[in-house]
Amino acid sequence: MKILIVDGNEKKASENYTNMNMLTQYEVYKDILINLTNNEIKIITIHPGNNENFIPKGINLEDFDGIAWTGSVLNIYDDTPPIKRQIDLAKNLLKMKNKIFGSCWGLQVLATAAGGTVRKNPKGLEAIIARNISLNSHGSVHPMYLNKPKNFDAFCWHYDEIETLPDNCNILSFNDRSTIQSLSFLRNNSEVWAVQYHPEFYPEWMSGLMAQRKEVLLKEKIFKSEKEFQKLNLFLSNIKKFKDLEDELNISKTLIDKKIHTFELSNWLNNIKNSI
Repeated sequence: MKILIVDGNEKKASENYTNMNMLTQYEVYKDILINLTNNEIKIITIHPGNNENFIPKGINLEDFDGIAWTGSVLNIYDDTPPIKRQIDLAKNLLKMKNKIFGSCWGLQVLATAAGGTVRKNPKGLEAIIARNISLNSHGSVHPMYLNKPKNFDAFCWHYDEIETLPDNCNILSFNDRSTIQSLSFLRNNSEVWAVQYHPEFYPEWMSGLMAQRKEVLLKEKIFKSEKEFQKLNLFLSNIKKFKDLEDELNISKTLIDKKIHTFELSNWLNNIKNSI
C-alpha cells in the first residue's frame, strides 16, 4: 500500500511544533497510518506550502493508493501562494483515480477544489474537543463510520467551516458548532472522505497543542478559567495517570479510546486495501 501525505502547513508552522518537542502534523499522520494497518505501507510526504517545487524527483502522483491531507494553520480565503498551490494540487488529484482523506484544512482544500466555499465560522473557534458530533442518515451508513458510535467527541482546532458544498456532496455529521463536521463526494474517479475534526490526533499531542496555544484558548474563552484549562491539559498529558479527572471533565470514551477515535482512518485504510 502506497500513501501520499500532503502536509497542509508552511515550514514555519511545522517548526513551531518541533521547537516544542512535538511531532509535526504530518509526522502525527504518518505514525497513526502506520499503526493502524498490519499491511506493508510506504508513505511519502510532500510540502506544497513550502515552495513551488514540492514534488520530489521520481514521484508520480498517479502511483499512490491513497492520499491523506493534513490540517493547517492557514485560512483558505487568504488566497496566498501556498494556499493556491494546495488548491491546484487538489484539483489535479481529483482528476485522477484516488481515495482521498482530508482532516480539517484537508476537508476545506478538497471542498474548495471541487467547487465549494469556506468561511470563518460565525460561531467562532472550535478547539481541543468537538463535542456531541452526530451522524446523520448518510453518515450512519457510510463506510467511513463503520463501527463508529452515532454520537461521539473528537479532537479539533478550526476557525473556519464549509459555507457552500461542492456539487453532489453528502454531509455525514454535524454538531451545534458546525452543520458540516464531515462529508463525502465523488469527483471523476476520485473518492473523497473528509472530516472537520482530527481523528489522527491523540491526547498527549493535544496536551502539547494546548500548551503552545494557551493564550489563544483563554482569550477565545474556550475555557472558563485557567484552572479549567490546566485540568484538561493535565489529563490529556497522561490519561491513565490522571484518570480520576475523567468524569469531572466529561471525557467520552469515544475521544480517548484509540480504536474508537480512529475508526475513520482505519476504515479508510481498509477501503483502500479492498480496492487494490
